[in-house]
Amino acid sequence: MMVAGIGSRKGVSVEDVLAAIETALEMHGLSMTALSALATPALKKDEDAIAAAGRALNLPVIIVDDAALLAASPRTLSSSSLSQKLAGTPSVSEASALAAAGAGAKLLGPRTVLGPVTCAIAISGDAE
Repeated sequence: MMVAGIGSRKGVSVEDVLAAIETALEMHGLSMTALSALATPALKKDEDAIAAAGRALNLPVIIVDDAALLAASPRTLSSSSLSQKLAGTPSVSEASALAAAGAGAKLLGPRTVLGPVTCAIAISGDAE
């Protein structure tokens, strides 16, 4: 399973989210078809652009609860003081991707920042 974890500022556009996902995938030589799901923390569950990106890509959007987000936090590669303050994790996108990809998941690299959106790609432990 390959998951794109999404973090964003409030009120981003679906185009912003899709562009960040595409940029993150391209950095790893991957295409959109490689993805199994999108993931975002519970605090972003009402962010319309993230849900719209899931619909546009025909992918489920996994809402990561706070406990799972915090459990994945020690395995993140990037650190944002704003993310730490608002969500309690160094990287919302990285922790979301790791949590949604499941046990043994690993990041393909640090998050990609594209304007108001961050995206991190994680792969499940059984997908290697």
